[in-house]
Amino acid sequence: MSKEENLQCSFCGRKKPETDLLIAGLDAHICDRCIEQAHGIVEEEISDASKSTISKDLTLKKPLQIKEFLDQYIIGQDQTKKSMSVAVYNHYKRLLQTKNDEDEVEIEKSNIILVGETGTGKTLVARTIAKMLNVPFSIVDATVLTQAGYVGEDVESILSRLLQAADYDVEKAERGIVFIDEIDKIARKGDNPSITRDVSGEGVQQALLKLLEGTVVNVAPKGGRKHPEQKFVEVNTQEILFIAGGAFSGIDRLISKRLNMQAVGYSASIDDDKIDEDNLLQYIIPSDLKSFGLIPEIIGRLPVLSYMNPLDAKTLRAILTEPKNSIIKQYTKLFAMDDVAFSMTEGALEYIVDKAVEYKLGARGLRSLCEAILTDAMFDLPSSDEKEFIVDKEYAASKITKSALKKLKAAS
Repeated sequence: MSKEENLQCSFCGRKKPETDLLIAGLDAHICDRCIEQAHGIVEEEISDASKSTISKDLTLKKPLQIKEFLDQYIIGQDQTKKSMSVAVYNHYKRLLQTKNDEDEVEIEKSNIILVGETGTGKTLVARTIAKMLNVPFSIVDATVLTQAGYVGEDVESILSRLLQAADYDVEKAERGIVFIDEIDKIARKGDNPSITRDVSGEGVQQALLKLLEGTVVNVAPKGGRKHPEQKFVEVNTQEILFIAGGAFSGIDRLISKRLNMQAVGYSASIDDDKIDEDNLLQYIIPSDLKSFGLIPEIIGRLPVLSYMNPLDAKTLRAILTEPKNSIIKQYTKLFAMDDVAFSMTEGALEYIVDKAVEYKLGARGLRSLCEAILTDAMFDLPSSDEKEFIVDKEYAASKITKSALKKLKAAS
């Protein structure tokens, strides 16, 4: 028997004649079959490791659990919370989808657009979901964005902020959430495409298209304008969830026109279903956004459309005391740090709500009103021996003067 025939695989023991290929190492040999098996094991381990890496940081819950979490922080808005919970759940299921799925069905992104008056909680919903999922979250203002090459910020600056929120961990940033606020401010200025360049409106919408759909973008890590000597970081937006929000002031008139609310003739009547004229946003459909000035391509890349109900007195009253981090609970904790037992009577709470409704201050206005009422007490009590502080309606009314209300209204 020749020396070559004596050679065998150190792993499976096959002799050289029984193998197609036998590779020699320092003191051992490996055959082609063992190489194939080892390669399969390595691929499987790498796939499992990447899957567990996503799972380790990402706290994915079922839609019902997501909504229950949102309920702790956000009062009302049930329809929006349901839509958001389902969209977010589907998006992160897509993230956890194995690359080797046999059916090769690709799940598409479910970016979201939220329509609602200012102060109804659009940003709060997005921030609360990011907090629950434990993913990087950034808020960007669409009003500062301009088309590339013009004064202002490029759309890539959106990703710079997400990178900063992820501590410059690209992999972590690539599965974060971006909230684009004031999306309505980049609406097209007229019904027809602009002859001159609309660089802060339609131009920005065009620039956002690829970003929303999914593409690899060169991002300046520290933000700012691009220049040739700058180092860039490549960020893939395929797995980033984009949530756009805007007040869309005046869109209710477009919805009203579409619903043909102004019936003509003696026997003319509006649809059998009674239309709620105080909350027309609930009837919003994508064509209303198109009429407002968003281009069809960007509406298509924001497939989940939801709305925020306007806040009535009952909701504002609940916002004051019920959420996990409600305004009154925050002030109670602040006073408790100075060993002062703080409480507010029902009359005072109703007074604050009435003023917020009367002056259309929204949920943000509640905080401003409380601050105006409690500032003097927060200044004096830490230095005094008082151990109890009860705010009644008379005290609240004495602190809220007409001039203070005018200032609050101007600021909101």
